[in-house]
Amino acid sequence: MLTSKGKYALRAAVYLARHHVEEGWSLAVDIAAAEDIPKKFLEAILVELRDENIVVSRRGRNGGYRLALPPDRIGAGDVIRAIDGPLALTPCTSRTQYGPCHDCVSPTICALRPVLQKARDAIADVLDGHSLATMAQTEAALVPVMPDRRRKAAPAA
Repeated sequence: MLTSKGKYALRAAVYLARHHVEEGWSLAVDIAAAEDIPKKFLEAILVELRDENIVVSRRGRNGGYRLALPPDRIGAGDVIRAIDGPLALTPCTSRTQYGPCHDCVSPTICALRPVLQKARDAIADVLDGHSLATMAQTEAALVPVMPDRRRKAAPAA
């Protein structure tokens, strides 16, 4: 299951995709407010995303955060891997951090492994097939009149 940290990272990355301009920088406080993410938690997430080359940061009066690459070159899977690790359900099906399962006799004769590899491939295909640009465009189409995603919905009449 995707962690809260992973969801917050995706929301922050989509925010940065929406606000992506060549020399534009976004403040963590603005991202936190717009996306309803606790500021301290977001700052830690942004550091991890920076360390994984998803975002870049700049200190100072005109500083902030922005995407390290154009939003169409960063996939949802890239962000999730940077925060939550491999997309695989088990260590023996991971492409990037392979390891035998602690309770497995042999990965070569495991009946579960082929099915779990297909699940990993399907998840990776979907997440890697959706760039931050695509996600930002989809969001804009869903909420065209609201500039920030995290607006309180009007109470039902």
